[in-house]
Amino acid sequence: MKPLLCVLVAVFLTGCLGAPANVKPVDNFVLEKYLGTWYEIARLDHSFERGLTHITAEYSLRDDGGVAVVNRGYEPEEQQWRSAEGRAYFVGEADKGYLKVSFFGPFYGSYVIFGLDKEGYQYAFVSGPDNSYLWFLSRTAEVEPELMAAFKQQAQSLGFDSTQLIMVDHQQPMPQP
Repeated sequence: MKPLLCVLVAVFLTGCLGAPANVKPVDNFVLEKYLGTWYEIARLDHSFERGLTHITAEYSLRDDGGVAVVNRGYEPEEQQWRSAEGRAYFVGEADKGYLKVSFFGPFYGSYVIFGLDKEGYQYAFVSGPDNSYLWFLSRTAEVEPELMAAFKQQAQSLGFDSTQLIMVDHQQPMPQP
């Protein structure tokens, strides 16, 4: 009974660290190039981001070798900013785009970078542990239609429902924090 309990606790504390079946993290990943501000361009819907506009993610190095994560978005109905601070660590080798991220204590979820502009780190396609988690991030608030089409096509080919994508509004005047 005790070994079973240990296994269940381990599974509970590690959270969802898998990836969708066809999703593979990028190779030759360089964390230092990935750090900084990213704009969320599109995503699949989740309650923790529902209704938010002007969503960004800020990544910086932590003293313990991990990554500090600050996600921000504006709630237009309440006219206020929301933010969440978390931390991320590599799952496996540091040259693979596969991290675990936590915003809630010891609970981690997958952060799998499966598409990346490897020259300039200007865009990233990111998955969570299953096909219900999908994000398109960019260094700019707007992207070319061809890049959006490539994202949708790759996502669809990997089993994501790209017809359900939410396009994040970055067009309205930027509210002051």
